[in-house]
Amino acid sequence: MDDPIDADELRRRVVERRRELGLSLRAAAEDSGVPFNTLSRVEKGHLPDLANFSRLVAWVGLDPAAFFRATPRVRTESTPAVIRTSLHADRHLTPDAADQIAELVNQLYTKLATQIDDAAVHLRAQTTFTPGAAKLMDVLVEQLQGALLADDTLGAEPGWEV
Repeated sequence: MDDPIDADELRRRVVERRRELGLSLRAAAEDSGVPFNTLSRVEKGHLPDLANFSRLVAWVGLDPAAFFRATPRVRTESTPAVIRTSLHADRHLTPDAADQIAELVNQLYTKLATQIDDAAVHLRAQTTFTPGAAKLMDVLVEQLQGALLADDTLGAEPGWEV
């Protein structure tokens, strides 16, 4: 993974500031409060420790945020895997119960997450849906009930009547 701090930008700004002030590396180190060796390494593209980073950023007169790269967050685990982990951490569930719930979630997720429809159903204070919306709602409810009833982990008495 790349460093979150842009070392090249820090190097460029430090060199630019030192030249702007007409200072030698040793004089710039003294002026900034950063050790000579550290400043030399920064000008070669290395990152300083946090205290020296703060001193250098103040010395060049910029907001520290100017040197941070935006790092996109990438989800490495699937949603069902995250839920499975949470279920297994729940002290109120046995490992077998956590597995059963996780399997239900996985089956529902697999079934529902892969079906993307461009149509949307908006529940409003109207007495009827458009025919297409009502049909989509009916299909969705049937699929959900079918998936739940098909899973033998629910047993014969799922708790509702179909």
